[in-house]
Amino acid sequence: MAMIDLRTEIKEFLSSRRARIAPERAGLPAYGGNRRVKGLRREEVALLAGVSVDYYVRMERGSLAGTSDGVLDALASALHLDEAERDHLFHLARQSRAPRRRRPAVTVRPALQQVLDAITDAPAWVCNGRYDVLATNQLARALFSPVLAETRRPANTARFVYLDPESARTFFVDYDRIACDAAAKLRMEAGRNPHDEELIALVGELSTRSELFRQRWASQDVRLHRSGRKRMHHPVVGRLDLDVESMELPAEPGLHLTVYTAPAGTATADGLALLASWAASQEIGESAERLGA
Repeated sequence: MAMIDLRTEIKEFLSSRRARIAPERAGLPAYGGNRRVKGLRREEVALLAGVSVDYYVRMERGSLAGTSDGVLDALASALHLDEAERDHLFHLARQSRAPRRRRPAVTVRPALQQVLDAITDAPAWVCNGRYDVLATNQLARALFSPVLAETRRPANTARFVYLDPESARTFFVDYDRIACDAAAKLRMEAGRNPHDEELIALVGELSTRSELFRQRWASQDVRLHRSGRKRMHHPVVGRLDLDVESMELPAEPGLHLTVYTAPAGTATADGLALLASWAASQEIGESAERLGA
């Protein structure tokens, strides 16, 4: 993939969202039983959004440059967009109006690394929107040792999920959901930063080497980085069911701090404590080896 074409992104996103909505769901009568289009017709979307058919057709052909926020809101309502999809639509429109060549941060300030290191009872790491792992604390290095085992740096969790599927299926209990979310979050990032050369290269590599990624990318689905749960099978401590909180860092645009925790007294909390002990012993052993060398 040589580039992420903004007009194509807009066209495919709007047409895919339109195709999934039956007239009955939109409160419209479905005249006749032989509709030639899947979902809503363009003129039906225009009616629901309160714009002319010509205006909506221009938007769906990839032209959002002159579209007001009010029209975008009306379009989001007409297409029943969820929060992530609405944000994605607005990102695409902003890029159409005045493309911003914001380059997401690729390094982590020492003070932010100090914050990570101060979190001693929970795995925590900092990633960008491309899924590059930019900084970790000791427990995150232990928890995600299968992901971080790849030799390329920075390690990238999307590459792990799609290009090492055997290992990823063993590590992530809910692999199929993780794979869907990874592609959807990369699609969201493409709306924010369609000119990011490293993102373009990553999407191109995954598209070339993974049929599953091609299918998930073509779905046009988008996701936000938020809270949730991840179930993992760690090679040392076994099953871990972790609560996940992902936070954007206002001082570092494009970066996310993600922390993994478990309620006290649970088997997963005990597993994290065991993992912490194992991680400490591993790092002590590595330090001793370096001193011996």
